[in-house]
Amino acid sequence: MSTVIMSACWPLQGMTSTQKAVLISLADNANDDGVCWPSVSNIALRTCLSERAVQGAIKSLCSTGALQTSDRTGRSTIYKVTPEAYSPPQQLHPRTTCTPEADAGSPPQMVREAPAAGAPHPRSSCTQNRNRTISEPSEEPQSSLPAVPAAQPKKRSAKSRRVDVQGEEQRQEACRAIWNAYSAAYEQRYRTKPIRNAKVNTQVNDLLKRLGAEAPQVAEYFLSIEDAYLIRVYHEFGQLLAKAEAYRTAWATAGRATSDWTDQEVVL
Repeated sequence: MSTVIMSACWPLQGMTSTQKAVLISLADNANDDGVCWPSVSNIALRTCLSERAVQGAIKSLCSTGALQTSDRTGRSTIYKVTPEAYSPPQQLHPRTTCTPEADAGSPPQMVREAPAAGAPHPRSSCTQNRNRTISEPSEEPQSSLPAVPAAQPKKRSAKSRRVDVQGEEQRQEACRAIWNAYSAAYEQRYRTKPIRNAKVNTQVNDLLKRLGAEAPQVAEYFLSIEDAYLIRVYHEFGQLLAKAEAYRTAWATAGRATSDWTDQEVVL
């Protein structure tokens, strides 16, 4: 950051707030020669503007002489902040006036007023500075803005980690109890073990969430239901999960369910 460049930019008048914000951002990055080369995206981030607005402001600043640019092939553009060369917009275009000699019946004659003595020559665009050689500093000037500290991961206490481990162990033990009860009843009925895969593991965990500690007993009871549809699908575990609460009610009321379980309600 160059305090010399910054202090020279603040008093400048005759520009929009967007242009002033971009100019101050560049001055904040510039060295004492007014040179810097931040990217457009970085300027947009610092000024809370869109990249399109930043590009438009840079073009306007170049046209007023407050800024000069120099392109580098494959690299970011070099900017040179030149507040001493700033020419307000009203001085860029000579005004036109009517000659007092114009007759009332003839069209007025328009003449251009010459720029005031000592006024800088108006600049049409920043292309005049494209071929200008600018000495490049060895390091990019650092911004005066304080750096935002990186977010630190929240540390968990050893007690909290132990509670999580114990909770996971209890969940796994409960899932094993559910599967053991279902598997034993399944093997007793069909003389073969049921298939257990990732899908079934998820269903077992979901059944635990819905029925809690009663899930193993309900799973065992499920295999005793004499229902034509359940027999056709070999008492698939997904069918148990689909109507878990209803099967739990049937188990809790001593199995007083009708033979057509899927189509009829529990008889109480």
